[in-house]
Amino acid sequence: MTLAWFPIAVLGVWRITHLLVAEDGPADVVVRIRRAAGSGLIGTALDCFYCLSLWIAVPFAIVTGGNWLERALLWPALSGGAIIVERLTAPPPATPAVYIEHEQPEREVNAVVKS
Repeated sequence: MTLAWFPIAVLGVWRITHLLVAEDGPADVVVRIRRAAGSGLIGTALDCFYCLSLWIAVPFAIVTGGNWLERALLWPALSGGAIIVERLTAPPPATPAVYIEHEQPEREVNAVVKS
């Protein structure tokens, strides 16, 4: 593999993974695939960009790698590159609500003491 193919493969992994995880697809085809997958192993993978990018990277690593060692190293590298692209292109997360605990003023305790 020449170095020029690496960013192309990373973008390919990102594009397919993003399509399957976050987009509806033409005529809602991808939505139907996600619904049909349910909550099993495949359905869970289709909900997680990180998980799915590992599986999508496998064929890209096989095709672009020159030997088995290169393919084994490309597999997580392509997934990691796709994750970096996803983080760079994703909108920032919503600001979480802030919980501020106010000190409660000490209450006077009125007790009746029987003698």
